[in-house]
Amino acid sequence: MSGRRFSSARPGIGTAGALAPAGAKAAASREHLRVALLVYRGNPRSGGQGVYTRYLSRALARQGHDVTVFSGQPWPVLDEEDGVKLVKVPSLDLYREPDPFRLPRPAEIRDWVDLVEVGTMLTGGFPEPRTFSLRARRVLAGWGDRLDIVHDNQSFGSGLLGLMDDGWPLIGTCHHPVTVDRLVDLAHARTWRREVSLRRWYGFVRMQNRVARRLPRLLTVSSTSRRDIVEQMGVAPQRVAIVPIGADHERFRPGPGGWSRRVPGRVMTTASADVPLKGLSYLLEALAKLRTDEPEAHLVVVGEPRPASDAARTIKRLGLEGAVTFRPGVSDAQLVEMYREASVVAVPSLYEGFSLPAVEAMACEVPLVATMGGALPEVVGPDGHAALLVPPADAGALAVALGRLLSSTSGGATELAARLGHHGRCRVLERFTWDRCASGVVEQYRYVLSEHAPAGHGHAPAGHGYAPAGHEHGHEPC
Repeated sequence: MSGRRFSSARPGIGTAGALAPAGAKAAASREHLRVALLVYRGNPRSGGQGVYTRYLSRALARQGHDVTVFSGQPWPVLDEEDGVKLVKVPSLDLYREPDPFRLPRPAEIRDWVDLVEVGTMLTGGFPEPRTFSLRARRVLAGWGDRLDIVHDNQSFGSGLLGLMDDGWPLIGTCHHPVTVDRLVDLAHARTWRREVSLRRWYGFVRMQNRVARRLPRLLTVSSTSRRDIVEQMGVAPQRVAIVPIGADHERFRPGPGGWSRRVPGRVMTTASADVPLKGLSYLLEALAKLRTDEPEAHLVVVGEPRPASDAARTIKRLGLEGAVTFRPGVSDAQLVEMYREASVVAVPSLYEGFSLPAVEAMACEVPLVATMGGALPEVVGPDGHAALLVPPADAGALAVALGRLLSSTSGGATELAARLGHHGRCRVLERFTWDRCASGVVEQYRYVLSEHAPAGHGHAPAGHGYAPAGHEHGHEPC
């Protein structure tokens, strides 16, 4: 490709060749794009970023696009049989198990970025978004003629500004502002020392907000997240587009046997991050209340509690040791079976920017109880459609809603449970599939590429709201 652009970079990073404006304009009209997808923590066990990386990359590849994932540790799970490629961007992996917050050996330190990573950790901060973005800029320096666009998955590290200086067309995804996590964690801090520690840990948020305001286009997953990005991160509203994520509806689906496989009294929830934002302590309070009328009620948690966490203390205080089971590290196949065995799935979060567990449960036709925190009503629909909705942080309301569904399923699927499950599956097929997500993301890629060319200023795709309901090829009718 002719007309490559080079620019100077900070010492130690190197220079990067990227698309010239004319090249970006040509790429915007190309049928199949060459995409770099950046993720600083790529493994699905690390949270929603890893899930997004896996399924978006797969859906893009299945649509014919050339996708290369650039990831830090822990490494992502990718569908290489679909053509997705992985480029590892190694860090010092300071938070790995079984020795998190480890001090690396002197021989492991390679350059000044490694020193920044160690120094930030030792002073109580979280370095990975910044240091990953700096390393990714260095790696991408040799990819100038092999990529059309760079897509950052919520690192918003300062290295992205360098990538833009190098001429790369750039877009970012923000699932929800980390400012929300910071506010909730600070509100639950028990001591001033804990508050000081949290403020230092979340120091990277200032960088993320600053970088996000500079990106030409930002994707998010719901109108709630879009509003919070504008208000809390200071991003111009016209730069933020909504492209909802999805569930793997071919994997997450009802199984043979239907309701006969449901375990009576089983409540399931996902708490891969045992933090106050997820509301697990309120669900445990609700379970204790529920068991006075439904003694067989029990909870299966996908995830594990942190040592000395609120969850562990609450279980002991309420005498729930025999009624709560934690299941960390489950495979996708195991997770599907767990959904199929649950009588009800609970999403007790104080806030969600989207909630993939809610969508996966709906895809499996499991009745749902969810709070009205953040985007949950937007995702699951109005109360009584695909879920029973309750206020956040209200254990009593959670217990009542769970009781309605557990008593209704004790003798088999009744009208309420069956109706919620059916509507949930239909809602996923109509709104929340990865193929639909990938198509929306590609539309935004083309917009960024067209805007990257001075002569290519076109009309921005709206991206404000969900794609219209419809049936994709191969979907069962609803």
